[in-house]
Amino acid sequence: MTYSWEEEENNRKEASPPVRVRFMASRLAPRSEAKGINVRDGARREGELHRHWPNPRGRMEGWSGGGAQDGSTPELAASLGLTETASVCLSVCLSLACQLRAARAAMAAAGRDRVAHLLRQLQRAACQCPTHSHTYSQAPGFPASEKTTDYAFEMAVSNIRYGAGVTKEVGMDLQNMGAKNVCLMTDKNLSQLPPVEVVMNSLIKNGINFKVYNNVRVEPTNTSFMEAIEFAKRGAFDAFVAVGGGSTIDTCKAANLYASNPDADFLDYVNAPIGKGKPVTVTLKPLIAVPTTAGTGSETTGVAIFDYECLKVKTGIASRVIKPTLGIIDPLHTLHMPPRVVANSGFDVLCHALESYTALPYHMRSPCPLNPIDRPAYQGSNPISDVWSLHALQIVAKYLKRAVKNPDDLEARSNMHLASAFAGIGFGNAGVHLCHGMSYPISGLVKTYKAKDYNVDHSLVPHGLSVVLTSPAVFTFTAQMFPERHLETAKILGADTRTAKIKDAGLILADTLRKFLFDLNVDDGLAAIGYSKADIPALVKGTLPQERVTKLAPRPQSEEELSALFEASMKLY
Repeated sequence: MTYSWEEEENNRKEASPPVRVRFMASRLAPRSEAKGINVRDGARREGELHRHWPNPRGRMEGWSGGGAQDGSTPELAASLGLTETASVCLSVCLSLACQLRAARAAMAAAGRDRVAHLLRQLQRAACQCPTHSHTYSQAPGFPASEKTTDYAFEMAVSNIRYGAGVTKEVGMDLQNMGAKNVCLMTDKNLSQLPPVEVVMNSLIKNGINFKVYNNVRVEPTNTSFMEAIEFAKRGAFDAFVAVGGGSTIDTCKAANLYASNPDADFLDYVNAPIGKGKPVTVTLKPLIAVPTTAGTGSETTGVAIFDYECLKVKTGIASRVIKPTLGIIDPLHTLHMPPRVVANSGFDVLCHALESYTALPYHMRSPCPLNPIDRPAYQGSNPISDVWSLHALQIVAKYLKRAVKNPDDLEARSNMHLASAFAGIGFGNAGVHLCHGMSYPISGLVKTYKAKDYNVDHSLVPHGLSVVLTSPAVFTFTAQMFPERHLETAKILGADTRTAKIKDAGLILADTLRKFLFDLNVDDGLAAIGYSKADIPALVKGTLPQERVTKLAPRPQSEEELSALFEASMKLY
């Protein structure tokens, strides 16, 4: 049986495409069967074609009629003994099969795309609040290790005990811990005052052996830290008690840390870029902190600050591991604080609260740690720190002026003592930013200024004062980001914000702070404590290494902008 090309062409025109394929395939049978191939048998045909043509889809790619582009169809046809007409039919069949396979693949891909699109729509529509949101879960393809910003925060706080007269329990606490050889750290002034006397009596009453180190320096340096560290190493103590302000508690933290790892170099744990910033992996001895000032909140935090003398800047050690085991907050101790110490300590609480609440949110801070041990103590503002910071700010607004003006106002001084701890919980996990970053060179580069009510033998800008003097300029600058938070804090501090515009948040907060400071007789800016415009380059240089805190500012800052902030802080009123 023979067929002509004209007959094939007429049949092709008259039949529908599916019929045409079946028709032409059926007419291959006589010649194919002669070669032992039954093309009506799908399984056998597919096996035979794949044997001759392992990847027909790839070879037929781009086919537009008239046979395969690479000329492989004639070769297959010749091997099968097909006529020219049958070869054309075979080419058409293979092309349609490839197109069908491609269509199925495209449909599958489109289905996957649609599913992914629906998942994205659901994620965008989900509740975003921390309580109900599941957006903290990592979506497929976005593991935590590939994120550039953090996705979690961690709260670390010392145990806190509060109450008038509660200091007398410290000996029982050490006995309960099994302590046999205790280091009691304080400074020379406090060693003669009732807070230290109460602690010593409690230790003696409960049979605790102890040695006193009373050489703590107010506003400690790396040298004073190392002297305390050497004392702790020689003593082989199994517990520590710190009685005093932030200087004493921070010194005791450092002594505990390096005595627990005597082979460590001093700069191993100091914050980068000044030190190596290594994570603390050793186990420390118990430390009980008894704060006697209402400011630093050091009894709640894993931070120890000191002046690094060779660079004339403040830096520190930051690790959750060094936080005290227990903070004993006894409001009776605050009755011994002179007015300017109360004020300057209170300014530290004020700025702790303001800076932690306006800090860069934790989920915008980078880098994202690859290991939780690398997540810094200062993580950025977060929902839990916000609660403590705002409450501390409310207490400051209500009680600080009373606490300064009336030393016998136990209610005011007790509440400021609590506010210090509350703000410590807030900033100890959220962090601070520009006010503190800029304060470190202000304290470190001090010339001849000596603050009133501080019994020291060296020039001194108290920490709280160095922080608050730049606050009006800083919050004017940072309010471009999160202005609603700046406006909220201004309202807490007494501003009338009923008709305020959100774009004026920074100016409103700055004016509110100036009035607050003026009412408390604060020095009129950096010029009043001995600085001039000629000192600004050195102040900026001293701020640049403070990346641990300056990078938490909600708004990045250049050297020129830092210079402008220092200049704006030269005069407050």
